[in-house]
Amino acid sequence: MRAVLQRVTRASVKVDGAVIGEIGEGFLILLGVAEADSEAVADKLADKICKLRIFQDGDGKTNLSLADVGGELLVVSQFTLYADCHKGNRPSFVKAGSPEKANRLYEYFVERCRQHVAKVEHGSFGADMKVELLNDGPFTLMLEADEHGVMA
Repeated sequence: MRAVLQRVTRASVKVDGAVIGEIGEGFLILLGVAEADSEAVADKLADKICKLRIFQDGDGKTNLSLADVGGELLVVSQFTLYADCHKGNRPSFVKAGSPEKANRLYEYFVERCRQHVAKVEHGSFGADMKVELLNDGPFTLMLEADEHGVMA
């Protein structure tokens, strides 16, 4: 499972011009699911993200978590995080999870995050979405999780 996490002042996602998810201060997460992923992998990634201490404390150090600042999450599915561009100029997405599996684990991930964070919004799996954000910092992390843990 792969995630691009951006610390944001605000973020929203629209489908057909209508806002379906919107947050204030927190994280925008673009989430990709691989065929080999499982609930255990989703648990590890959700727990790591929700406990990351990347908000500034009173001394200006990145030492506070989402819970510490009352932060929110916006999770958007992003199968293109599994693009393989090794051959030619057209990406291959064979490493991405099947739509059924990816949607199931995406929804599972969102629910797991709700165990840590009061407000978790999300996009619409498989829809043509328009994402807007105001990146804070900017502060962007790429995380990958497998059955062994989470790597940055």
